Amino acid sequence: MPATARGLVPAVAGPVRLRVLTAVTLASVVALLVAVVLSTDRGPERLTDPAGDVVRVGVVEGQAIAGYQRSSDSELAALLPAPGAPTAGQTWALVSLTAYLAPDQLPAVLDGAAVAQVYARVPLPEVRTEVVRIPVYRMPQDVVAGMLNAALARDQEQADYRKLGGELKGDGADERLRQAYDSAAQTAAAEGAAFRAQCACVFAAVVRADPAVLERIASRPEVRIVDPAPEVRQLDRTEFRPVLPEQKTIVHDEEKAVPSSSATVAPTTPAPLPSSTGAGMPSASSTGPARETGPAVTAPEENAAAPSSAPAGPAPDVPTPAAGASQSAPGR
Repeated sequence: MPATARGLVPAVAGPVRLRVLTAVTLASVVALLVAVVLSTDRGPERLTDPAGDVVRVGVVEGQAIAGYQRSSDSELAALLPAPGAPTAGQTWALVSLTAYLAPDQLPAVLDGAAVAQVYARVPLPEVRTEVVRIPVYRMPQDVVAGMLNAALARDQEQADYRKLGGELKGDGADERLRQAYDSAAQTAAAEGAAFRAQCACVFAAVVRADPAVLERIASRPEVRIVDPAPEVRQLDRTEFRPVLPEQKTIVHDEEKAVPSSSATVAPTTPAPLPSSTGAGMPSASSTGPARETGPAVTAPEENAAAPSSAPAGPAPDVPTPAAGASQSAPGR
């Protein structure tokens, strides 16, 4: 290469490298902006647990509910077969309802689909109440049975809190604890009475059906969102996170989505659940309510709670029920 040409190489390479670096920087900025936009309007979560193969379906903290609904609608539409094409196979789906429904309202709303489980909570004003997951094989009998088991659990909680409050005799901190225990007992009593009366408390369900049936379910006025999840293979390896009826815009930290590890109340008689392969899968069952550990749902209007489901305002050192007392899920 001539000496004059060699002398030009560094002079040209410098601007070229500068332009390349500038382009890379701009691309990084654009990618960051796109990520910020998507984070406020992203669709159904499809996450896998790094420690295993757990699939998470539904809405999560910080997610725009409108974006979740649009993405769910689009995913369901994509599963529908074209005219003349073969009918698509069945798929699991998470159904979030527009309002809390009673057990006897569910068969009509979910007609055409096999129901595997429902989610329920007693929507008391300004009180944090626990979400229960009820395995279902017969509708609505298993929902009613699950509510009765939940009522029994609340009866036990009420007795535990009354006992703990009665053991406190002093003033000051003891008085604050007594008030917290009394409030928790009142809440447990209200929840028990509501579940025993077969309250309008169910707000979501996990179902299995072909896409055409899911589309019909989605068109019913009681249904808010149908989130199809064809990637789900096992219910016991899936975490469903439905939307609460009172959640309207974005799920914030204080109004967390529902984890599938909420407390479970199963019918007394074991019953098989439909599996993705068509084979029977045993439902969780026991002679009493089966209590799973895990965070519980917080409605938008709910404040930080005292032990179990007491209203806001207790002292920060309120102990959990002593040995022999009914233990609720953390975060309740």
